[in-house]
Amino acid sequence: MMIMGLSANKDWWHPYLIEQFSKNFKTVIFDNRGAGRTDKPKIEYSIKMFADDTVGLMDALGIKKAHILGVSMGGMIGQEIALSYPKRVNKLVLVSTSCGGPKSVPVPPETLKAMLSRGEMTDEERMRITVELLYPEEYRKSNPGIMEETFRRLMIAPIPIDAYMRQLTAASKFDSYDKLPKIKAPTIVLAGKKDVLLPWENSKILAERIPGAKLVTFEESGHGMISQNAEEFAQAVIEFLKS
Repeated sequence: MMIMGLSANKDWWHPYLIEQFSKNFKTVIFDNRGAGRTDKPKIEYSIKMFADDTVGLMDALGIKKAHILGVSMGGMIGQEIALSYPKRVNKLVLVSTSCGGPKSVPVPPETLKAMLSRGEMTDEERMRITVELLYPEEYRKSNPGIMEETFRRLMIAPIPIDAYMRQLTAASKFDSYDKLPKIKAPTIVLAGKKDVLLPWENSKILAERIPGAKLVTFEESGHGMISQNAEEFAQAVIEFLKS
């Protein structure tokens, strides 16, 4: 079960990852509540609600137990599934994510400002900013073609601003720090050291708090590490899941 992050949907997954994971596992990708093509109810969202949605999808598909891979806000959802539904989780993969709450390393102020100032922007302007937040500046300048392809995928089904704010509020209220030692599933935590959205030190906290968790870092990667280092990321995850 592959769970995307804030504002993201299934189009955001790098095609290489889907290809590689599908060769080795039954792979499920989907849109979180509010994003992409799924329902966008005008109610308060929560990470617990997203976790319930994911397990509900597993029920509908007849999947009793699965590896759970979550990116960014999806990693928060993954943590919640491992805590609330431990018997449904085989192994846990947490990517570019955080435990949230006061014990986490906060989103840098300039990044938070960019995330909150989207109300008057067009979808194109929002997605251009998103691309800038996903990748380090030097990587963006060196790979203009990859940036345009990323932008194209992000523009296929952009999230409405009201649903974006509901998802952002849900993520901002998440706090798993005290509960992390209760996670029993074998866990790997992966992060890019140039992440300007959720600083990589958050992944270090997760790896230290979750019993037996393994930490893998990518020195030159940003928040979009799953695309920037798609081959190395896929290899690390597949090796972990097969071990």
